[in-house]
Amino acid sequence: MTSRRQPTARQRALLSELEAIFLSEGFSQFTLDDLAARLRCSKSTLYALAPSKEQLAVKVVTHFFKGAAELLEERIDGIDDARKILGEYLAGISEYLNRASAAFMTDIAEFAPARDAYQLNSRAAARRIRSFIDRGVADGVFREVHARLIAEMAGLIIEGIQTGVIGQRTGVTDAEAFTALSELLLGGIATKNVLN
Repeated sequence: MTSRRQPTARQRALLSELEAIFLSEGFSQFTLDDLAARLRCSKSTLYALAPSKEQLAVKVVTHFFKGAAELLEERIDGIDDARKILGEYLAGISEYLNRASAAFMTDIAEFAPARDAYQLNSRAAARRIRSFIDRGVADGVFREVHARLIAEMAGLIIEGIQTGVIGQRTGVTDAEAFTALSELLLGGIATKNVLN
């Protein structure tokens, strides 16, 4: 049984720098030489992070979404009202995705391994949304709804956002689409006395 080595402080710093570059400019146009020059490091330093440019891109994309998921959980920690949890969670997704440039999102959509990382994250978000809906129904702040169905529909919308279909058809950013999803869910499943 092999264990993964923890990244060094320098590797963690490089991942953060790569994340900032990729979020701002995308990743498909870069070579490892380009990245090494930008980061003022050797290619062997980058190879220590991942054995290829493609695997490095996936590692950075995964790093971004893992970090965002952890920050989302911190953001909702201690909130008791299911409406507020759902609203904060979706607002957080919107804020984190707002950091991503169109180039970054396009590169993810066009590169299957990075897209897979995004989809994995989207499925996890749909599961969390379902748990928030279940809790809201149990607490009486959401109407009795088929939580699994609503969460699956939200998941399909999330998938449409992440694949770029929603943005292409509507001209909105992913962040704007998540804000609209939040409004749709919160307005659509709230009990009547919560809406008034």
